[in-house]
Amino acid sequence: MESLRLICFLSLCLMPLAVTSQQEHTDLIEVAALRTIAKSWNIRIWNDSIDPCMKGSPWLDKDANPGIACRCSANTCHITKLKVYALDAVGQIPIELFNLTELRDLNLDQNVLSGPIPAEIGKLSKMEYLSLGINNLSSSVPPELGNLTLLKSLSFSANKVSGPIPRELGNLTSLEQLYIDSSGVMGDIPQELGKLKNLQILWASDNLFTGQLPEFFGTLLNLKDLRIQGTRLEGPIPRSFSALTKLQNLRIGDLTMVDSTLHFVENLTQLSILSLRNCRVTGTLPKQLGNFPDLIYLDLSFNKLTGPIPSSFQNFKSLQFLYLGSNNLSGDLPSNILTPSLTTLDVSFNQITGSLPVNYDKQRLSINLIGTSMDASYLKDSRATEEILSCLQTDSSCRSQDVALVDSSFSVNCGGAEQISASGIVFSDDSEVLEAASFYVDSQHQWLVSNTGLYISNPSGPKYIAETDSQILGTLDSELYKTARISPSSLRYYALGMKEGKYTVELHFAEIVLDDNSESWKGLGKRMFDVYIQGKRVLQDFNIQEEARGSKRAMIKSFEANVTDGIIDIHFFWAGRGTCCIPLQGTYGPLVSAIHVSQGNYAPNYDSSNGHKQTGTLIGVVVGCSAGLLILASVLYLWWKKDKMNHTWAQVDSPRKV
Repeated sequence: MESLRLICFLSLCLMPLAVTSQQEHTDLIEVAALRTIAKSWNIRIWNDSIDPCMKGSPWLDKDANPGIACRCSANTCHITKLKVYALDAVGQIPIELFNLTELRDLNLDQNVLSGPIPAEIGKLSKMEYLSLGINNLSSSVPPELGNLTLLKSLSFSANKVSGPIPRELGNLTSLEQLYIDSSGVMGDIPQELGKLKNLQILWASDNLFTGQLPEFFGTLLNLKDLRIQGTRLEGPIPRSFSALTKLQNLRIGDLTMVDSTLHFVENLTQLSILSLRNCRVTGTLPKQLGNFPDLIYLDLSFNKLTGPIPSSFQNFKSLQFLYLGSNNLSGDLPSNILTPSLTTLDVSFNQITGSLPVNYDKQRLSINLIGTSMDASYLKDSRATEEILSCLQTDSSCRSQDVALVDSSFSVNCGGAEQISASGIVFSDDSEVLEAASFYVDSQHQWLVSNTGLYISNPSGPKYIAETDSQILGTLDSELYKTARISPSSLRYYALGMKEGKYTVELHFAEIVLDDNSESWKGLGKRMFDVYIQGKRVLQDFNIQEEARGSKRAMIKSFEANVTDGIIDIHFFWAGRGTCCIPLQGTYGPLVSAIHVSQGNYAPNYDSSNGHKQTGTLIGVVVGCSAGLLILASVLYLWWKKDKMNHTWAQVDSPRKV
């Protein structure tokens, strides 16, 4: 009996040990790695008093962030997924992370991680999904990424890496998605990428590549989404692209040196988005495009296309946005081009003639036809006259009697209400709502603003004015900078009826959309655009934040312009550069706060027909003179005081310069 009791006692005592020995537990090396990662980034991934892979733990939920996933076998669990997404994690990637050798999914997107991508990443040979996008990672891309041959998706977009794309990425033959836009890679695109036959998505915009657009892209027959804009690649678009018949979204832009044609596009009938903007495309418009059943967005603007718009463009079933502006197209606009689905039509700056279709005012349509010879009598509210529209045509001028040359200054508060600056300049109201292809002529016919472009996939909808309630630093005119015109493509201002002579053009900027918080991924956005005055590029890859040394800080850029035809043309143009999607999709393109144009030594006479503007200028002269006398008095006072203050020097400058 005693023996039986002892056996029973031992059984009860040893039972917990047996249960414990059968419980699943996480590999201790991986537990230590998690602790190091959490400490390095100052985040709490899991409750470290509990085994990370304990079933039912909240951090194992598929939507948990931060979160992990585990796979268990023979009582040992390995971490297969690590997600630290948009948590503003700061620091470098610790080497210990690469002890998680069973990882299949690593998502570190949208943080502020810095330093290099360690070469040890090549140890994660089971990885299928690797996301490092929108961080501050630097140095070159390690060739060891080529060891991850099971990868299906790779992203290191929107970082600060440098150097070429490693040839070893050609080893990733299982890859279906590759996101390297705005990453910083440069140089030739390696031929080895032609081995990525399973690739479906390739985003490579906003990188300084060299050489021609690769012919071998035409062999990646599974591509559905290809985006290469703002790269400085040379044309032409290879005819081999005609084999990419699965393409649904094709965006190529800003090619240089060599012309292209549209022959390759005729078989790409599954396209829903086709943008070949600013690609030096020549020839005529293919009539086959009109039969593409799923095409929603077509942008062929800023090219060298000739000939008429095909009558087949009246057959579009799904097209909503049609951009053909800034080409050499001619002939009448097809009478039935306004299909039921069409909402936006841009034919500006072409030799297009004819009239707007009779159903123009019966459907909600934004249309831009400046710089054409079309009949403008259908336009509502008498916003424009045919004389103004025709004088903006290529090779035309505004020197006729229809547009009097009476002005020698022009000031506008871009996107905002009328403002009078601290120096007395009246900045005209420019709060009119513009659309995806539209223009507005002010009530006095003294200036015109034109916008073309669509923020595709913008969750905030089509907005072309930016606003802020924040105080703007570095200026006495904070209110002037609290609104701004923005555009996803082309924003153009024309001062009309300007007297001949030399002018000073002052462009006012303050970045009021992008943040500059260095401790958040939301502060990693980068806006870049070009500026042309009188057709000459005066700014390239202009970055407001960089120039002003921060967001919500005012700055002024000044240029000289010569007027011989009555017009000052100020063009803000997106050339595919800068980030696209920080902090939101569709955050890119030109932004301008205000414009002031004046002729040197201008002393106006009061004109009752233009009294408001002349009065504003006169106020500016009076206030400016008063300010000058005040500054002069201050200088004389400081000069008088300096002998009594050990020759102390005081810097004196105009208060509006920053």
